[in-house]
Amino acid sequence: MNTGSKPLGGRAAVVTGSTSGIGLGVADALAAAGADVMLNGFGDADLVAGIRDDLAARHHVRVLHSSADMARAREVAALVRDAESAFGRVDILVNNAGVQHIASIAEFPDDQWDRIIAINLSASFHAIKAVLAGMQARGAGRIVNIASVHGHVASPFKGAYVAAKHGVIGLTKTVALEVATTGITCNAICPGFVRTPMIEGQLAELARAHGMSQAEVVREVVLASQPNKRFVGVTEIGQLVVFLCSPAAASITGASLPIDGAWLAR
Repeated sequence: MNTGSKPLGGRAAVVTGSTSGIGLGVADALAAAGADVMLNGFGDADLVAGIRDDLAARHHVRVLHSSADMARAREVAALVRDAESAFGRVDILVNNAGVQHIASIAEFPDDQWDRIIAINLSASFHAIKAVLAGMQARGAGRIVNIASVHGHVASPFKGAYVAAKHGVIGLTKTVALEVATTGITCNAICPGFVRTPMIEGQLAELARAHGMSQAEVVREVVLASQPNKRFVGVTEIGQLVVFLCSPAAASITGASLPIDGAWLAR
């Protein structure tokens, strides 16, 4: 266990969906702040092992990986148990795992709806439920749910994603109220568009849906929503998570914090 002078030294974190994109950026930031980290996600075994070993070597913390499927409740609970067994505790939970599918409601496949709700919303519930007993016993804990601006506003062709992210914000508020006197905080971060592998995949789908080129989609659909006209940086989200996990954020709970280039200011 890291017990050095780093702000999160001695803490242990679980970050779901953390082998790429926002989740990896969050895991990197937490590790840099001294936390041991349980990564989670699918991917080439050698690539994932390289990511794990790189984080451990650069930040001198313990880094493990689980391939638990966030669409399966039992595997979500097992992920938390494995982290508790390996690290002795889970002080920080970051629910980040997410998937997307672009289609109109009339054409939205039922299986895609079920998959998105399971991974983007239900997995957060199952993971929170699994960590609460340990956090309550210690009288401390930090839960951060990666929601989205789409937890506040809608966009066409994203029915399941919008519904799930609205649900994440509601879940965040409920958890915060239930644990308000326990030393545990629960907050949601609501990014605008971040240039991640998932967004890259969406660009092609959005181009087809809107009848535009990908360059036009970036300019006229994606960044048109963000008044600062740039993608949100992964490192910015990671640093916000670190702040929310620090003692300075002890009274911030039940919040849904935009990091969106003023998208929601309109």
